[in-house]
Amino acid sequence: MRRRSLLIAVPAGLATLAACGDDKSDSSKASDSTSPSPSSSAPPPPAPKIVDGPLPAVTAGVKFGEKPTVAKGTGDPSKDLAVKTLIAGGGTTIAEGDYIQAHYLGQIWNTAKVFDNSYDRKTALVIQLAQNSIIDGWRYALAGKKAGSRVLFSIPPTWGYGKGGNAQAGIKGTDTLVFVVDVQAAFNAKSSAKGTKVAQGDAALPKVGTNTDGKAPSIEIPKADAPTKLVAEYVIEGDGDKVTAENSLLVQYKGVVWDTGKEFDSTYKRGQLASFSLQQVVKGWAQGLTGKKVGSRVLISIPPKLGYGDNPPAGSGIKKDSTLVFTVDILAKM
Repeated sequence: MRRRSLLIAVPAGLATLAACGDDKSDSSKASDSTSPSPSSSAPPPPAPKIVDGPLPAVTAGVKFGEKPTVAKGTGDPSKDLAVKTLIAGGGTTIAEGDYIQAHYLGQIWNTAKVFDNSYDRKTALVIQLAQNSIIDGWRYALAGKKAGSRVLFSIPPTWGYGKGGNAQAGIKGTDTLVFVVDVQAAFNAKSSAKGTKVAQGDAALPKVGTNTDGKAPSIEIPKADAPTKLVAEYVIEGDGDKVTAENSLLVQYKGVVWDTGKEFDSTYKRGQLASFSLQQVVKGWAQGLTGKKVGSRVLISIPPKLGYGDNPPAGSGIKKDSTLVFTVDILAKM
């Protein structure tokens, strides 16, 4: 089992895509980790004052993407949120509610004890900077920074784990935390696939738009019978890692019914990205996205037996035994 960060909260499954009668989730995987997930859903404290220091020095691993070594804090830490950009990136500016993909290391101010780091796991954290998804110090420290940046910051208990601390991580309620975060990428409601367009030459299959401007791509249904087997084809082929059946994903998507072309679900319309485990969705999604590369746009045509069959979600507008067509942009593995 891959060890997950304690910083994160378990991503919610999608209501429309959730597999009927499937109680599997990532909750069992979250219990063996230490990351910036909040320890409670209590009302957040007021926004902190952001100051320049004091902050301990990074003494080794000073390049972006390298595992850093951070000195022990000297003297008393700030009661405010101390933030310093060590390396300024030139990518997307991060805003509250965005998702980030980042490597990080966290340690305790007065002992320099490292309680968590993603560098050793060789898997970047993908997390939403939103209340109850991550500790508040991260939300405030990273807002306004750009992808490609390395940011050093210290978080007093008020904007960390509070007076209760985090016993699993060995964090006391009085501990100030120090983080180094390398922000690899940022994703928002306008994020799209990135890759090479793939020819769509089969006249019997739907045609999907190839725009990457953050607007919903079109889906043109042919005047033909729906396939009886699962279809999963690249529209845009990315160059990221291949998706496995155990992965959780961050995506943009739109779904329509083959027979009518009627849209029944869309992240573009909601203006909000979706995250979910492939073990929590209908079989057609799980099978269709397994093996595809991160960064890709994928056309998926799902026959009823791999979709909702004769039991579609109430209020979805999907009739029994409908073939469903999706365009899915795989933005990141979580």
